[in-house]
Amino acid sequence: MFELMRRDIRTVLERDPAARSALEVVLCYPGVHAIWLHRIAHRLWGWGWRTVARFVSHVSRFLTGIEIHPAARIAPGLFIDHGMGAVIGETSEIGENVTLLQGVTLGGTSLKREKRHPTLGNNVVVGAGAKIIGAFTIGAGSRIGAGSVVVREVPPNSVVVGVPGRVTFKDGQRVPGEIDLNQTDLPDPLAKAIEQLLERIQHLESEVQALRNTLDEAKVGRL
Repeated sequence: MFELMRRDIRTVLERDPAARSALEVVLCYPGVHAIWLHRIAHRLWGWGWRTVARFVSHVSRFLTGIEIHPAARIAPGLFIDHGMGAVIGETSEIGENVTLLQGVTLGGTSLKREKRHPTLGNNVVVGAGAKIIGAFTIGAGSRIGAGSVVVREVPPNSVVVGVPGRVTFKDGQRVPGEIDLNQTDLPDPLAKAIEQLLERIQHLESEVQALRNTLDEAKVGRL
């Protein structure tokens, strides 16, 4: 348990340049507090003390602003940055070295007692306010842009932006297995498509103008 706690502290120090010391992380990071309380609640849930586990989760939500269901499975290395308003549903599964920002929701779409929340692979980064809804997998090494709404499976090492979320790839720029917290240069496939259309229109206009010039020259030659 103490080794996991030390890893949680190291994780924050590695990924948050605002963190100055281990003591600051222990005292002032609600994301770390939420993870520690979740481990207690998850253990109680596994022992069958469901109501007590939910109460611990409820207290954690009150203290940290982060709601994690006791049944959610969370691997080591999770970093919840700021975290206020983050929600992790009952059947969610989170791989190692995942980063979640504030307002993220891992939600479900079914009323049945079944797998209904997403699974996040290793090294996934989910931007502020993003919503991942449904029982599908976000591939390892992927990034979900801030404010995106993801409702379908995402391949590994992908970038998702928009509402609904659209998958794009950073050709040759991603290193599989590397944690990338950059949330400012996410490509927009719609904007890219519009740029391509504008380039095509300009090309066609140039061809039309060239044909007009040829016809004008031919008329002048006849006169």
